[in-house]
Amino acid sequence: MALSPEFREYVLDHFSELGPVEIKRMFGGAGLYLGDACFALVLSSEAILMRGDDDLGPEFEAAGSEQWIYENKTRGPVSMPYWTLPDAAMDDPEEVVTWARKSLVPAEQAAAKKRAAKARKAARRPTAKT
Repeated sequence: MALSPEFREYVLDHFSELGPVEIKRMFGGAGLYLGDACFALVLSSEAILMRGDDDLGPEFEAAGSEQWIYENKTRGPVSMPYWTLPDAAMDDPEEVVTWARKSLVPAEQAAAKKRAAKARKAARRPTAKT
């Protein structure tokens, strides 16, 4: 199920202060990207999940957010590094941007790790001889 055009516009409007946010389709929803950093997920249920980590998670919980738990068929519940956007932020673009800026920190760290892993993998590939 795709995001409704209205909710897509709502999301882009609320995160516009960050810069050129891209929405990329993912597993039943979409990822919100600034550059190559995925700082939030938007589910088809119109829930917004913000990227977090061990440092930011307690802040989300203190604001009433819940961590996303994915039900894996073989491993059972898996805690994902995303928390629901606090209810108070849903209609307050300034608060949305505040949480998004916080979420960008772990998102950019994850993107940097991914880039480094790709670079290591590319360096291990044998070069073709001409």
